[in-house]
Amino acid sequence: MIHKEELADGENVRVTFEMPSGVWAERVTLVGDFNDWNRTTHPMRQQADGRWLITIELPAGPAYEFRYLCDGEWLNDSQ
Repeated sequence: MIHKEELADGENVRVTFEMPSGVWAERVTLVGDFNDWNRTTHPMRQQADGRWLITIELPAGPAYEFRYLCDGEWLNDSQ
C-alpha cells in the first residue's frame, strides 16, 4: 500500500510504502528509479504489528518505478 502526502512547498511529496504483516522476511528494501535501483539505501522497518514501512520524500509530478526486495526475492506492489 502507498500513501502520499503533498508537502507545503508544493514541489515535494511524502510517500509511505507499506508491506503487509504477512510478508515473512529478515530484510525488506525499497528499490526504484528514485535511488538508481540501489538495493541497500532504503531499508524498510518492521513495525510491532508486523507491517514493513518506509517514508521518503520525492519530487512531486513524475511517476516512479519501484519494487520491494525481500530477502533477495523481488516483489511487486499489489496495487
